[in-house]
Amino acid sequence: MNKLISSSTFLAAFFATSAAFAACTTDVAKDDLTDAQVQGLYDCVKEKLREGYASQGDAITKDYQGWKAAATLPAVTGTHGKRFLMTFANDTAFAEYTKFSDERGPMPVGSVLAKESFNVNKKGEVKHGPLFFMTKVAAGGDAKEFGDWFYAAYSPKGKAMKIKQKFCHSCHGAFEDQDSLGYPGEDYRVSSN
Repeated sequence: MNKLISSSTFLAAFFATSAAFAACTTDVAKDDLTDAQVQGLYDCVKEKLREGYASQGDAITKDYQGWKAAATLPAVTGTHGKRFLMTFANDTAFAEYTKFSDERGPMPVGSVLAKESFNVNKKGEVKHGPLFFMTKVAAGGDAKEFGDWFYAAYSPKGKAMKIKQKFCHSCHGAFEDQDSLGYPGEDYRVSSN
């Protein structure tokens, strides 16, 4: 009887693990994924993404995990390598950022936005992407030509990536009327209330 219970327990664990692994892949083309399927893939990889980002001990790669989500679901916006992005805002940024308006003034100094990213390749495998940050700094400093934003990125293994501020701002600058901010798609925005 004990062998039967042990075998049953092993098989249950095996199938649960297999099901969890299968949930991190898909047989649906990336562009055809439903919101529920995207949410399932994100739920499957979220903890591993966050572990990887935080693995090098940089405080910000841990801190953002306690911030409020500015999106209800990861979505592809066409930027950031056409990856799925999940956006978070620190306490300083959240209320202003989630107004999602081009009539809003500049974001408060100290605002920080984080974007987790992942992609789905042609084989249906989820690939971890970089963690992107934007930090609003005081006017008139080194970031003046970049709308007073400082850009940073971390690899899926938590290593600070070498990026050029000019490269990031070449896209973000197109949103000058929104203080250089892109937003989650309209269907995926949270309310500031």
